[in-house]
Amino acid sequence: MGGLIPLGDASRRRSHFPYATVLIILLNVFVFFHELQGGDAFVFQWAAIPAVILSGHNLITLLTSMFLHASWSHILGNMIFLWAFGPAMEDAMNPFSFTVFYLLGGLAAMSAQMAASPGSMVPTLGASGAIAAVMGGFLVTYPRDRIRALFFFFFFIRITFIPAILLIGFWFLMQLLNVGSVVSVQTGGVAYVAHVAGFLFGVVACSFFRRPQRIAPPSAWPRY
Repeated sequence: MGGLIPLGDASRRRSHFPYATVLIILLNVFVFFHELQGGDAFVFQWAAIPAVILSGHNLITLLTSMFLHASWSHILGNMIFLWAFGPAMEDAMNPFSFTVFYLLGGLAAMSAQMAASPGSMVPTLGASGAIAAVMGGFLVTYPRDRIRALFFFFFFIRITFIPAILLIGFWFLMQLLNVGSVVSVQTGGVAYVAHVAGFLFGVVACSFFRRPQRIAPPSAWPRY
């Protein structure tokens, strides 16, 4: 069993504390504990259900569904990726602009998922669409940076450094390859359409939110 866990941008030091990123993570954790207490009733109340949304009801769930998660592994994975890429993007914007960018990315992702499965009654939830927007923005803002990552294979564990364009590019390619296999699925699964839409939103929209004067200069390349 192996895997790769991104830990953050290794090519530059943050110049500002990531207040918005931390707040978003704390809010996700807070809502998840409410989910654990409320169970399925809480999920069906606040998750986005495509058929319900497109009938003009519960539109607020397009927003609230971004803060719900299906399991411990779901929220842990999403928050790890948000912490890996969020602070650098918040550095390039500011806490307010980053928050707006994050929420709009999530809304774009959720809207695309609704359009892909308009008749579905399966709840759609998770922060991955918004985080995909952050990753898309990261790729075009810091294309030459390297990502510090934890690589593990069975009992072998080491810290490695991977070019952002390679790590994020491979991730996006996997989302594209999986889109066609789940568009018509009505019984749940990974919302690849939302991932792709969120990522593309981030690539296109980040230039309207980032502020070049806030971007820290790159430091020395990490040593292997």
